[in-house]
Amino acid sequence: MTSPSTSEPVPPVDATQRKLIAGIALVALLTLVLVIFDLAMGGRPDPPSLRASATLLDGPWRFHTGDDPRWAAPGMDDGGWETVDLTAPPGSHDGDVGLPDYVGGWMAHGHPGYHGYAWYRRAVTVPATHASWDILGPTLVEDGYELYWNGQLLGGSGRLGPDPRLVGTRPLRFALPADAAGTRGVLAVRTYMLPISGVSPDGGGMHTAPILAPQPTAEALHRVQWQRTIAGYIADAVEPAGMLALIGLALGYRHRSNRKGFLAFACTALALTAARRLNNAIVAWTDLQSLATYVWLASVMWVPTMAAWVLAWNRWCQRPWQSIDVLAVVLAVVGIIGSQLPSASWTSASRLGFIALLVVIAARVARDGPARILALVTLATVMATLFGGELLDPFGVPGIWFPFGIGVARTQYLYVAVIPLLGFLIVRSLSARCQSWKTVSASSRGDAPM
Repeated sequence: MTSPSTSEPVPPVDATQRKLIAGIALVALLTLVLVIFDLAMGGRPDPPSLRASATLLDGPWRFHTGDDPRWAAPGMDDGGWETVDLTAPPGSHDGDVGLPDYVGGWMAHGHPGYHGYAWYRRAVTVPATHASWDILGPTLVEDGYELYWNGQLLGGSGRLGPDPRLVGTRPLRFALPADAAGTRGVLAVRTYMLPISGVSPDGGGMHTAPILAPQPTAEALHRVQWQRTIAGYIADAVEPAGMLALIGLALGYRHRSNRKGFLAFACTALALTAARRLNNAIVAWTDLQSLATYVWLASVMWVPTMAAWVLAWNRWCQRPWQSIDVLAVVLAVVGIIGSQLPSASWTSASRLGFIALLVVIAARVARDGPARILALVTLATVMATLFGGELLDPFGVPGIWFPFGIGVARTQYLYVAVIPLLGFLIVRSLSARCQSWKTVSASSRGDAPM
């Protein structure tokens, strides 16, 4: 005699669920179309007519590590400085957003592992015209800079000095003095790389050269640079909005769900995930958050996020295992400690432990969880977003693609699937009455509901 299955039947889809599922699918599709349109617009090359009217200040620059405010002066003798070539190979771009005219930093020019201050200098001839002239600042610098014209500070990204505060490098435009047209001056760029910044073979300093352009052209190029920058991080703004919408959906229909524990921890995990993703856009588009804060949050925030996801999925089955909850808390403590240590062994142990717990939960869902196929697909996709390095890198899945010339991370692609899948799962956890799942389950066993 075959024993009856212990899996929970799922109640049929009612009219409210059908409307919610259709709405989620429609909104997800429309949002995807709008994001693709923004990527296509932002990834276009600079208009040739604008670049023909501007001068990319690439080629040889004088370079010196260290810091001395006198190095901004036009008469300073820089004959003993090194020479670095900021000429980018044809078609080059950075490995994140897809910024054009990318060149390696000072670590690729004889200063591996160096962090701190360094200066760039070069002579610039401004054409004699009636137009005012602007300098478009370098769009990628590790990690901040100040720009000087003949010793005069025009501005920069972040605050340098005894207590530097560095922010993400954004497209910036600086007006040259009104009498600069028809003259030859010295452009000096003071840069600073944070000690906490990662070490890469081509890190450090300017990765794109400034641009000299007459004001109307500079304004147009500046808009193009911003379109590219917005497109580069649009997913990091849109996807958190989708996660917050899921939280609203879960809270709004929580009274109809028999998975209130799952919804509570899933909302916590979604809020943490949304904050973590939104940080990228905040740093790229604004000066609200310093790079030091961003790096610290990135190194720590993953821990409570993963713990919250484990606690949530442990409650998808009818009875959560207390042992999984305890282990999730222990792994979270290990992860927090590991984030503060120079060695990565504690962090790796924590991440592998979280993967193991989610695999155990997946086995439980496969055996007796409700909506098992949808739940398993959603859980697997969530795991891929959280543990791409461990689960996808061994298969050679690239970490970033460049559709339309704009970088889109692997995680961003995965969240395109995760958000609607979680929405469908939340909707399928709803029932016409709070006890309907229990009633259906009891009926399948031949028990009368009490």
